[in-house]
Amino acid sequence: MAIAGVSPNIRPTIQPRSPQDAFSNEPFTNFSDPENARAMRSALDKVASHLGTEYSLIIGGRRLQTPEKIRSINPARPAQIVGVHQKAGAEQVEPAMTAALRAYGSWSRTATEERVSLLLGAAEIIRRRKFEFMAWLTFEVGKNWAEADADVGETIDFLEFYAREALRLAAATTPIQYPGERNELLYIPLGVCAVISPWNFPFAIMAGMTAAAIVAGNTVILKPSSDAPTIAARFVEVLEEAGLPDGVVNFCPGSGSSFGNAIVEHPKTRFIAFTGSKAVGLEIHERAAHPQPGQIWIKRTILEMGGKDSILVCADADIDATVDGVVASAFGFSGQKCSACSRAIIEASIYDDFVERLRERVATLTVGDPAANHNMGPVINRASLDSMLRSIEIGKKEGKLVAGGNASATADGGFYLEPTIFSEVPPHAVVSQEEIFGPVLAVIKVVGFEEGLRVVNNTEYGLTGSVYTSDPARKAAARSAFHVGNLYFNRKCTGAMVGAHPFGGFNMSGTDSKAGGPDYLYLFTQAKSVAEKL
Repeated sequence: MAIAGVSPNIRPTIQPRSPQDAFSNEPFTNFSDPENARAMRSALDKVASHLGTEYSLIIGGRRLQTPEKIRSINPARPAQIVGVHQKAGAEQVEPAMTAALRAYGSWSRTATEERVSLLLGAAEIIRRRKFEFMAWLTFEVGKNWAEADADVGETIDFLEFYAREALRLAAATTPIQYPGERNELLYIPLGVCAVISPWNFPFAIMAGMTAAAIVAGNTVILKPSSDAPTIAARFVEVLEEAGLPDGVVNFCPGSGSSFGNAIVEHPKTRFIAFTGSKAVGLEIHERAAHPQPGQIWIKRTILEMGGKDSILVCADADIDATVDGVVASAFGFSGQKCSACSRAIIEASIYDDFVERLRERVATLTVGDPAANHNMGPVINRASLDSMLRSIEIGKKEGKLVAGGNASATADGGFYLEPTIFSEVPPHAVVSQEEIFGPVLAVIKVVGFEEGLRVVNNTEYGLTGSVYTSDPARKAAARSAFHVGNLYFNRKCTGAMVGAHPFGGFNMSGTDSKAGGPDYLYLFTQAKSVAEKL
């Protein structure tokens, strides 16, 4: 059955939620319920039977093959191939751009309500196949059940939220109507967007950037991370099932140094949405800043980059609750989140007690195959593991190793690292300043709250942070002085919820794009003021 208001070429296979319904976050799955646990195990078995499938490039609706391939592997079992993908190179740049430009001509003029209906249809498809997508995340990037569930839930949230935000923008008006005129404010699409997505939230962030672009009327050249192209391929299949016209999203996994750079520099690329490391984000920003022959606009960059995030623990805090928050923030998904706590800053009067309770709590964590739902799975690849081990060797010279510090050997050769804690770390030590992007936590002692505030701001980043205190005066001071894009009190510094915690950081953490917030779609549109004399 076609959805009301949708043109004949858009035929979602199922009835989505109404855009008139108020937005609400997708609920988390309760895996203590035996039925949910059985559903997850069944999904893992089902997806396992599809591992190793080969996927095509999709350019203008055409399935294409390339001589070179990308092989996505299971980081828990590196010999296991999750998916085989084509490797887009320089020769695919012009076909992808031509397809995106051709589709833009019609998609940019498609009614907002139709684009919204497509997103809501895609959200419903994912909702009904939630366990299947969780299983793909477990195999491709090593997420345990809860982390995979959160990633899928956030994907649904982004689709639902941006759909409603697009309707809000479409109804925007000027602040006043000038006498004798009819005044309009139109938020129109920009053009072709290069979406360059990460491996750590390969579903939610990839889908969120893509969905924001297309619901605003742009077309997309999607280059997912080479560590996680399979979940992106599965998402593009969902969009096709929901009725997305050919060429609106062009699926092009490939090399960053050839295909990625060429798309960023192409004169017809209007803007770039990127999530990843500081180094790559700055390179994209620099490349985009140089106008190319034939380019008639200043390219826009939407950059979400790294973090060196701190939790400041005051002497009046509930230590047990704080330890739980620090452990969840530092070691969830093996610390592979830009929002992860990598620095716990503790007032001196409770420091020793805190460190001991932290050590005891971390000793209870299990590390192993995420399909078996251990607390911590593998890190993403061998190069990342080796980099983390080098950082740990530096940490041993700068502080006291309290827990962990070793790679965990397994029969399957997975890329496992123990949760690692250093105490007595100086605020300006290397492990206090450089993003490690793994399960490595520096615990820093400060004399009091004022020194703690100085330390939380002493890095080049400014993404997330948390303060544990019951003191209203300290909360007020932190609201003003703790310079991060996402600040939390008495809770972990990870787990931003769409709608409630618009996400994006300051300084070298990016352009403060505030994904999942009411400002986000402004970045994917341009405002056109129209005045008609009556």
